[in-house]
Amino acid sequence: MIKEIITYPTPPSVEYSTDVRTFTDEISSLIDNLKDTIEANALDALAAFQIGSMYNVIVLKQEDGTFLELMNPRMFNTQGSVTTRETTAYFPGLSAQVTRHEKISLVYEDRELQQHSLKADGALSILLQRKIDYTFGSTFLNKLSLEEKKVFEKKLEFGSDIAISEVCPTTFKRDYILKFINFLLLGMFILFGVIIFIDEVDTLSQLWDIQLYCSYLALALNIIYFFYAQYEGKLYSSCTSCQIGNIIGTVFISLTKLTLIMVLSYLLIY
Repeated sequence: MIKEIITYPTPPSVEYSTDVRTFTDEISSLIDNLKDTIEANALDALAAFQIGSMYNVIVLKQEDGTFLELMNPRMFNTQGSVTTRETTAYFPGLSAQVTRHEKISLVYEDRELQQHSLKADGALSILLQRKIDYTFGSTFLNKLSLEEKKVFEKKLEFGSDIAISEVCPTTFKRDYILKFINFLLLGMFILFGVIIFIDEVDTLSQLWDIQLYCSYLALALNIIYFFYAQYEGKLYSSCTSCQIGNIIGTVFISLTKLTLIMVLSYLLIY
């Protein structure tokens, strides 16, 4: 019988699946339902959780069209790591970058509850790991890095696989640093205007010292702005190229203003 596949936002039916202790008609029907549902939805595998069952059962469709029935699967050895873009029926139409074990070894039981072992790598390894996640009431959401999780949560919010969270915002926190730099440059420009009307050597020397200290501060703020802006820009990777260009251009203009003010101030004083 074809069953409805549980999808987000329906929560997992169980926190942990229940191991099969006795092969009953209920388990036999569950396996048949998993096979029918796999065929009907053109899937590679299903865990019992995905159709609302509490049992620790996974059915996998093999390349030759036959089915591999895994009861009570447990991973006991893993090797390496690999990051791939995954999709899952629980989050239809959405994908995420997930880091998993490259190779795995697991044990499982058949209908006679006889134990078998299985080694897998590549796509099969990733598929089995994803299905085993379900036996713990989990999804690949819990495997995501902090940055990828933020992106995926935005995808869930908008119901789209487009990385909406990566759209460049119109304002950034780095803008506050830039505002302070501009105010500082404005103050230095005003001070430059004052220098024009001063003739006393001691006063000019004091004003030059003030300009010099302000220039150090402006230079330091530009350096801070440059590196912080790059960090902030990486949070929106879909527009990285335009952000880097804007950051470099902004710093270049700011340093050009600073250089002009200091050169003109120096020429007037000395």
